[in-house]
Amino acid sequence: MADIFELFKKISKDNNTAAGAPTHMIVGLGNPGKEYAETRHNAGFLAMDRICESLGCECQRVRFKAFTNTVRIGDKNVLLMLPQTYMNKSGEAVGEAAKYYGIAPENIVVMVDDIYLEPGRMRIRKNGSAGGHNGLKSLIEHLGSDAFPRIKLGVGAKPKEADLADWVTGRLSRANYDLMLPCLKVCLDACRLIIDGKCEEAMGKYNGMKPETKE
Repeated sequence: MADIFELFKKISKDNNTAAGAPTHMIVGLGNPGKEYAETRHNAGFLAMDRICESLGCECQRVRFKAFTNTVRIGDKNVLLMLPQTYMNKSGEAVGEAAKYYGIAPENIVVMVDDIYLEPGRMRIRKNGSAGGHNGLKSLIEHLGSDAFPRIKLGVGAKPKEADLADWVTGRLSRANYDLMLPCLKVCLDACRLIIDGKCEEAMGKYNGMKPETKE
Protein backbone atom coordinates (compact mmCIF):
# COMPACT_ATOMS: atom_id res chain seq x y z
CA MET A 1 0.00 0.00 0.00
CA ALA A 2 2.86 2.40 0.82
CA ASP A 3 4.29 1.86 -2.68
CA ILE A 4 0.94 2.78 -4.22
CA PHE A 5 0.85 6.05 -2.31
CA GLU A 6 4.39 6.87 -3.43
CA LEU A 7 3.24 6.30 -6.99
CA PHE A 8 0.28 8.60 -6.34
CA LYS A 9 2.67 11.35 -5.29
CA LYS A 10 4.84 10.92 -8.37
CA ILE A 11 1.99 11.13 -10.87
CA SER A 12 0.14 13.90 -9.03
CA LYS A 13 0.96 17.45 -10.10
CA ASP A 14 0.19 20.64 -8.21
CA ASN A 15 -1.98 22.24 -10.88
CA ASN A 16 -5.43 23.41 -9.87
CA THR A 17 -8.29 22.86 -12.29
CA ALA A 18 -10.10 25.65 -14.07
CA ALA A 19 -12.45 25.85 -11.08
CA GLY A 20 -9.61 27.23 -8.94
CA ALA A 21 -8.39 26.27 -5.47
CA PRO A 22 -11.19 24.70 -3.44
CA THR A 23 -12.67 26.29 -0.33
CA HIS A 24 -14.97 23.36 0.47
CA MET A 25 -14.87 19.57 0.23
CA ILE A 26 -17.39 16.80 -0.36
CA VAL A 27 -16.07 13.40 0.72
CA GLY A 28 -17.58 9.99 0.04
CA LEU A 29 -16.30 7.33 2.42
CA GLY A 30 -15.74 3.72 1.42
CA ASN A 31 -13.15 1.07 0.62
CA PRO A 32 -11.23 0.94 -2.68
CA GLY A 33 -11.25 -2.05 -4.99
CA LYS A 34 -13.81 -3.96 -7.04
CA GLU A 35 -14.38 -6.44 -4.22
CA TYR A 36 -15.96 -3.66 -2.14
CA ALA A 37 -18.10 -2.11 -4.87
CA GLU A 38 -21.76 -1.77 -3.85
CA THR A 39 -21.12 -2.96 -0.30
CA ARG A 40 -22.86 -1.32 2.65
CA HIS A 41 -19.66 0.41 3.78
CA ASN A 42 -19.37 2.03 0.35
CA ALA A 43 -22.57 4.05 0.56
CA GLY A 44 -20.46 7.22 0.46
CA PHE A 45 -18.80 6.08 -2.76
CA LEU A 46 -22.21 5.31 -4.27
CA ALA A 47 -23.44 8.78 -3.35
CA MET A 48 -20.37 10.36 -4.95
CA ASP A 49 -21.03 8.37 -8.13
CA ARG A 50 -24.45 10.02 -8.32
CA ILE A 51 -23.01 13.47 -7.64
CA CYS A 52 -20.43 13.07 -10.39
CA GLU A 53 -23.07 11.79 -12.78
CA SER A 54 -25.22 14.86 -12.09
CA LEU A 55 -22.30 17.24 -12.48
CA GLY A 56 -20.96 15.49 -15.59
CA CYS A 57 -17.54 14.84 -14.07
CA GLU A 58 -15.42 12.03 -12.63
CA CYS A 59 -13.21 11.71 -9.58
CA GLN A 60 -10.13 10.53 -11.44
CA ARG A 61 -7.30 12.85 -10.45
CA VAL A 62 -4.97 11.16 -7.96
CA ARG A 63 -4.09 13.44 -5.04
CA PHE A 64 -3.91 13.21 -1.27
CA LYS A 65 -4.19 9.38 -1.29
CA ALA A 66 -7.54 9.78 -3.01
CA PHE A 67 -9.34 10.14 -6.32
CA THR A 68 -10.41 13.77 -6.65
CA ASN A 69 -11.85 16.46 -8.85
CA THR A 70 -12.40 20.17 -8.31
CA VAL A 71 -15.75 21.53 -9.43
CA ARG A 72 -17.88 24.61 -9.16
CA ILE A 73 -21.03 24.26 -7.05
CA GLY A 74 -22.94 27.51 -6.83
CA ASP A 75 -20.35 30.18 -6.13
CA LYS A 76 -17.96 27.76 -4.36
CA ASN A 77 -14.94 25.81 -5.58
CA VAL A 78 -15.38 22.31 -4.17
CA LEU A 79 -12.96 19.39 -3.96
CA LEU A 80 -14.72 16.07 -4.51
CA MET A 81 -12.85 13.22 -2.83
CA LEU A 82 -12.93 9.42 -2.67
CA PRO A 83 -10.20 8.35 -0.19
CA GLN A 84 -8.25 5.28 -1.31
CA THR A 85 -6.81 4.52 2.13
CA TYR A 86 -9.48 2.03 3.25
CA MET A 87 -12.20 3.16 5.59
CA ASN A 88 -10.36 3.17 8.92
CA LYS A 89 -7.66 5.49 7.55
CA SER A 90 -9.90 7.88 5.61
CA GLY A 91 -8.73 10.78 7.76
CA GLU A 92 -5.24 10.57 6.27
CA ALA A 93 -6.53 11.65 2.87
CA VAL A 94 -9.07 14.18 4.10
CA GLY A 95 -6.72 15.70 6.67
CA GLU A 96 -3.92 16.11 4.14
CA ALA A 97 -6.17 17.91 1.65
CA ALA A 98 -7.77 20.08 4.33
CA LYS A 99 -4.36 21.16 5.61
CA TYR A 100 -3.02 21.83 2.11
CA TYR A 101 -5.91 24.10 1.13
CA GLY A 102 -6.65 25.48 4.59
CA ILE A 103 -10.22 24.13 4.55
CA ALA A 104 -11.96 24.25 7.93
CA PRO A 105 -13.81 21.13 9.16
CA GLU A 106 -17.08 23.09 8.98
CA ASN A 107 -16.59 23.27 5.19
CA ILE A 108 -16.13 19.51 4.70
CA VAL A 109 -19.29 17.51 3.95
CA VAL A 110 -18.88 13.77 4.54
CA MET A 111 -21.21 11.12 3.08
CA VAL A 112 -21.13 7.88 5.05
CA ASP A 113 -23.02 4.64 5.69
CA ASP A 114 -25.10 4.21 8.84
CA ILE A 115 -26.22 0.83 10.17
CA TYR A 116 -28.63 2.50 12.59
CA LEU A 117 -30.82 3.74 9.73
CA GLU A 118 -32.83 1.49 7.45
CA PRO A 119 -32.19 1.64 3.70
CA GLY A 120 -34.14 4.55 2.22
CA ARG A 121 -33.51 6.89 5.14
CA MET A 122 -30.82 9.52 5.57
CA ARG A 123 -29.83 11.79 8.42
CA ILE A 124 -27.86 15.02 8.17
CA ARG A 125 -25.88 16.24 11.16
CA LYS A 126 -23.86 19.44 11.56
CA ASN A 127 -21.28 17.69 13.73
CA GLY A 128 -21.00 14.96 16.32
CA SER A 129 -19.05 11.96 17.55
CA ALA A 130 -17.95 9.03 15.42
CA GLY A 131 -20.73 6.87 16.86
CA GLY A 132 -18.49 3.80 16.54
CA HIS A 133 -17.84 4.37 12.81
CA ASN A 134 -14.15 3.87 12.05
CA GLY A 135 -14.15 6.19 9.06
CA LEU A 136 -15.60 9.07 11.05
CA LYS A 137 -13.25 8.27 13.91
CA SER A 138 -10.27 8.61 11.56
CA LEU A 139 -11.55 11.93 10.21
CA ILE A 140 -12.01 13.34 13.70
CA GLU A 141 -8.49 12.23 14.61
CA HIS A 142 -6.81 13.79 11.57
CA LEU A 143 -8.91 16.95 11.42
CA GLY A 144 -8.65 17.47 15.17
CA SER A 145 -12.36 18.24 15.22
CA ASP A 146 -15.79 16.64 14.93
CA ALA A 147 -17.31 19.86 13.57
CA PHE A 148 -17.77 18.63 10.02
CA PRO A 149 -21.30 18.08 8.64
CA ARG A 150 -22.14 14.57 7.57
CA ILE A 151 -24.83 12.91 5.49
CA LYS A 152 -25.59 9.49 6.94
CA LEU A 153 -27.06 6.97 4.53
CA GLY A 154 -29.02 4.06 5.97
CA VAL A 155 -27.80 0.58 5.07
CA GLY A 156 -29.71 -1.40 7.69
CA ALA A 157 -28.87 -2.97 11.04
CA LYS A 158 -26.88 -6.17 11.14
CA PRO A 159 -28.60 -9.36 12.25
CA LYS A 160 -27.74 -10.33 15.84
CA GLU A 161 -25.75 -13.35 14.75
CA ALA A 162 -23.76 -11.47 12.09
CA ASP A 163 -20.21 -10.13 12.50
CA LEU A 164 -20.19 -6.34 12.11
CA ALA A 165 -17.16 -6.25 9.78
CA ASP A 166 -18.71 -8.93 7.57
CA TRP A 167 -22.03 -7.10 7.53
CA VAL A 168 -20.73 -3.68 6.47
CA THR A 169 -18.44 -5.18 3.83
CA GLY A 170 -21.26 -7.37 2.52
CA ARG A 171 -22.99 -6.47 -0.73
CA LEU A 172 -26.24 -4.59 -0.73
CA SER A 173 -29.16 -6.58 -2.02
CA ARG A 174 -30.79 -5.20 -5.15
CA ALA A 175 -33.92 -4.43 -3.15
CA ASN A 176 -32.00 -2.42 -0.54
CA TYR A 177 -30.00 -0.59 -3.20
CA ASP A 178 -33.29 0.40 -4.85
CA LEU A 179 -34.55 1.68 -1.49
CA MET A 180 -31.37 3.75 -1.06
CA LEU A 181 -31.46 5.21 -4.56
CA PRO A 182 -33.74 8.19 -3.75
CA CYS A 183 -31.33 9.18 -0.95
CA LEU A 184 -28.32 8.83 -3.23
CA LYS A 185 -30.01 11.01 -5.84
CA VAL A 186 -30.64 13.92 -3.44
CA CYS A 187 -27.15 14.00 -1.92
CA LEU A 188 -26.01 16.68 -4.38
CA ASP A 189 -28.90 18.95 -3.45
CA ALA A 190 -28.24 18.32 0.25
CA CYS A 191 -24.55 19.14 -0.24
CA ARG A 192 -25.45 22.34 -2.11
CA LEU A 193 -27.56 23.51 0.82
CA ILE A 194 -24.92 22.62 3.39
CA ILE A 195 -22.13 24.31 1.41
CA ASP A 196 -24.35 27.38 1.09
CA GLY A 197 -24.64 27.57 4.86
CA LYS A 198 -28.16 26.12 4.94
CA CYS A 199 -27.55 22.94 6.91
CA GLU A 200 -30.71 23.41 8.98
CA GLU A 201 -32.73 23.60 5.77
CA ALA A 202 -31.08 20.43 4.46
CA MET A 203 -31.85 18.66 7.74
CA GLY A 204 -35.49 19.72 7.65
CA LYS A 205 -35.85 18.67 4.03
CA TYR A 206 -34.14 15.29 4.07
CA ASN A 207 -34.00 13.91 7.62
CA GLY A 208 -37.64 12.92 7.30
CA MET A 209 -37.20 10.86 4.13
CA LYS A 210 -38.92 7.48 4.23
CA PRO A 211 -38.19 4.40 2.16
CA GLU A 212 -40.21 4.26 -1.03
CA THR A 213 -42.41 1.20 -1.26
CA LYS A 214 -43.79 -0.44 -4.35
CA GLU A 215 -47.39 -1.52 -4.50
